[in-house]
Amino acid sequence: MRAIIVGGGIMGLGTAWALARSGHDVEVFEQGPLPNPLASSMDDHRLIRHPYGDHTGYARLIDDAFAAWDEVWHDLGQRLYAATGTLALSGNGQDWAVRSAASLQAIGRPMTALALDELPRRFPMIDPRGVEHAFWIDTGGELFAQDIVTALARHLGARANVRLHPDTPVRAVDLEHGRITTAAGAVHGADVVVVAAGAWVGRLMPSLARRLVPSRQVVVYFRLPDEAREAWSKGPMIIDKTGEVGLYLVPPHDGRGMKVGDHEFSRRGDPDGSREATAEEMKPLFDRCASLLRGFDQWRIDWLKVCFYTVTEDERFVVEKQGARGWVMSPCSGHGFKFGALMGKELARAIVSEREPAAHARWAAGLEGDTK
Repeated sequence: MRAIIVGGGIMGLGTAWALARSGHDVEVFEQGPLPNPLASSMDDHRLIRHPYGDHTGYARLIDDAFAAWDEVWHDLGQRLYAATGTLALSGNGQDWAVRSAASLQAIGRPMTALALDELPRRFPMIDPRGVEHAFWIDTGGELFAQDIVTALARHLGARANVRLHPDTPVRAVDLEHGRITTAAGAVHGADVVVVAAGAWVGRLMPSLARRLVPSRQVVVYFRLPDEAREAWSKGPMIIDKTGEVGLYLVPPHDGRGMKVGDHEFSRRGDPDGSREATAEEMKPLFDRCASLLRGFDQWRIDWLKVCFYTVTEDERFVVEKQGARGWVMSPCSGHGFKFGALMGKELARAIVSEREPAAHARWAAGLEGDTK
């Protein structure tokens, strides 16, 4: 079988990896360099964790996601991951951590409830003021995102059954007949075309533009005093839901940056527009950092990074058959990278008819065994 994949982020490359290792011929078309520094996949790290609120369907998939990454590590010959454990916090009347703990208990992955007076003893970098519920689970960690994408592109480029086309924008897709047209006017055909174009998917597929909305997101990398950096380099990831911000913190493991972001979606912005950001637009996040993180007044902004999510109204993934020979693949909404290897592997199975398309769409949307 011959496959064309439009988009060289983690979803496109994950699907290319899975198809190629099964013996199929694959071509990957990417509008910029491969990897593309503007892609959502290009950042120091992305988190993988079990707590998922009441999205039990996605919580159930995390073990499968870890197993799929193990297959990637085997093929790449390196493990681009650091385990951190997961600290889930909520306050201000919000109950995300409580709901996460309940759903994980139901699927046999219990979290440990922490007394608030235990927090500063176990995690001295945390100030428990404003925290109402705290839970810990040993699982979870950091996927070194841009290193993974770079290594996958290198790995695929060395395979005889893969052709990579960097700096080759696609102008149009014909998913009924399995064809694409590049900006230069060249037409390429295959047995199947997968559109995994990230924040640009609505431009290639206008019918999906209202469902898959580009969302400009800003994350902050910090410089820490040496003593604080040393402590945080052994620290946990933190998911903190306090109502006003959806803070997530990624500690500086293995020499990577210290990152904090707000998961609340902007649902605005042009992925081809300016990527400049200001500290002022991050003020609500900084205010929460100041109350949650001891010594935050000594932290200094290293740089502000703008990336683009592609979000759906319900934060579920869209992986659907379109036309006789096409698929659209948009598992994003800010929580897709962790499933990149698994989504690629399972879409490859669906493409070769091992799963009925409607069933696959439901699975990818996290609806199997979900409580929400």
